[in-house]
Amino acid sequence: MSDGTHISWADSTWNVVTGCTRVSAGCDHCYIDRTPPFRMQHRSFDGPGIGATTGVALHSERMGLPLRWRKPRRIFVCSLADLFHADVPDRFLAETFSVMARCPQHVFQVLTKRPARMRALLASSTFATDVRERALNAVVKPVAPMPWPLSNVWCGVSVETQQWADARIPILLDTPAAVRWISAEPLLGPVDLAGFLPRTADASWYPVDCRHGHGGCPVCDRVLARDDALSWVVVGGESGPGARPAHPDWFRSLRDQCTSAGVPFHHKQNGEHAPVCDKPRHGDLWVPPTPYQTALWEPDDYRARSNLSVTNEWRGAGGTALVRRVGKKAAGRELDGQIWDEYPVGAP
Repeated sequence: MSDGTHISWADSTWNVVTGCTRVSAGCDHCYIDRTPPFRMQHRSFDGPGIGATTGVALHSERMGLPLRWRKPRRIFVCSLADLFHADVPDRFLAETFSVMARCPQHVFQVLTKRPARMRALLASSTFATDVRERALNAVVKPVAPMPWPLSNVWCGVSVETQQWADARIPILLDTPAAVRWISAEPLLGPVDLAGFLPRTADASWYPVDCRHGHGGCPVCDRVLARDDALSWVVVGGESGPGARPAHPDWFRSLRDQCTSAGVPFHHKQNGEHAPVCDKPRHGDLWVPPTPYQTALWEPDDYRARSNLSVTNEWRGAGGTALVRRVGKKAAGRELDGQIWDEYPVGAP
């Protein structure tokens, strides 16, 4: 099991669980069955759509790995699985959290598309007691009192579209956690985080009639203080076979929302596609500023749209973007010429 990772926001991965089941559009091109561990074991999804699964495997032999890492690091928990998958027993999750409790030098980054189970467990006094007892009865015991929620565990949800932002983030914000964050990757459409970010002094984003309904909205009527809002936003485009392109303005919008609210923003990657500022050619795609599923225009349409400026379109607010598949490395991580590598305050 590798000690390092190429994930920009983590230093290491800790895969005590491997395997998952597709639950939403962001899972369509999941990378896990393309990784060497899965290929070597001939594990793959048993179908192409939602509900397809690789099966879930538990790896108890890896449980103590973070205890051997002395140097502080950010550890992505289960990069090849969803820790809160229904097939992971509660007792296994309690043991996993007890290891986190015994490693205060590390930050553990937990990411899920199943926030309801995460909330149910972390809000449970029974689960918290189980975690504490396991930690206190272990050979390597905690070096300090254990707060709950654990101060070194960051709880996050994956958000690929507005639909899933509205479904998952409210559950996350209702979950006991030291840090609450989202990974908007693969970003498949524009996402408005109004009502999920800390309310700023001018609160210019705070809606009167929000997308959730008119008046009495349980999300937007809640004035979010900094300690009960999102603390970190990670964004990225899709990579790998069949990667869907993201509109550059979707990235910019999330960056600007975070900057206005004073929330750290981390742009992981642009994906396989990059904006085009020269003459379109075969294979280029027009990406609308609306969700990805609505349309893609092939370059044959360019003649009919020749009165439009390609450069102004992708840089302008609300326009379409002409993008070209150049590969993840060439597309890079820069957003408007800048690398965004921000983390929550106090993070190692």
